[in-house]
Amino acid sequence: MGGRKTPGREHRPLSATRVVAIVGRQGSGKTTLIENLIPALKARGLTVSTIKHTHHHHIELDVPGKDSHRHRVAGASEVIVASDTGWARIAARLEPAGLPELLAQLRPVEVVLVEGFKQLEGLRRVEVCRDGAPLALADPGIAAVAVPGGVPPAGYSGITIALEDMPALVEFILSA
Repeated sequence: MGGRKTPGREHRPLSATRVVAIVGRQGSGKTTLIENLIPALKARGLTVSTIKHTHHHHIELDVPGKDSHRHRVAGASEVIVASDTGWARIAARLEPAGLPELLAQLRPVEVVLVEGFKQLEGLRRVEVCRDGAPLALADPGIAAVAVPGGVPPAGYSGITIALEDMPALVEFILSA
């Protein structure tokens, strides 16, 4: 994939993209952290995409009864829904798409934030931990733990970053 050009800036090829997973227990604030990281990264002039995996098996990505849904029900492998302000591609599959395949579908950007995937070996991970023992105690692949106030969780001696310190979290992500 070649780099897409925007006036005044060069884009990194997808192979040079920083891909970071935000992990943590359910309800820990992963999505909220991603919502805060996106504008902080964009304020640094970076392009950002996200990939969110859901573990709900029968989630409907389209609206039943709408034309695009009717196309899929009729057997289309993929449906693209387009408007004047954006577009979405809905692909029907018998087996789940893996993260590498989904990353390959993205346009080149500088940062991709990933949430919700279970198989993340080899991917830099930041854990959101609000209470209890961090997952990082049992998972050495977690590179840092983001906690309220930056106070290290009991028993954890790795990198700790204050959950509310967006500049520090952005620097950590960019240091990958």
